[in-house]
Amino acid sequence: MDTQKFIENFKDAVEIDDREIALTDKFREYPEWSSLAFLSVIAMIDDEYDVIIEGKDFKILETLQDIVDVIKRQQA
Repeated sequence: MDTQKFIENFKDAVEIDDREIALTDKFREYPEWSSLAFLSVIAMIDDEYDVIIEGKDFKILETLQDIVDVIKRQQA
């Protein structure tokens, strides 16, 4: 999985254009994070990576790297 492409997909889903983000970031601390952003990210992961992360499972994820790790595990 291309992590840089994931970051770009995440930024598009959450509508972050004006700054760089890193895998170590706690995404819930982004000013753009909202319930709509959550739904957009869940849809993007399904569309781009053919992975479904249930809401209850997503709640325990803290960083972008956590999301990447779940996607990689489910694709393996």
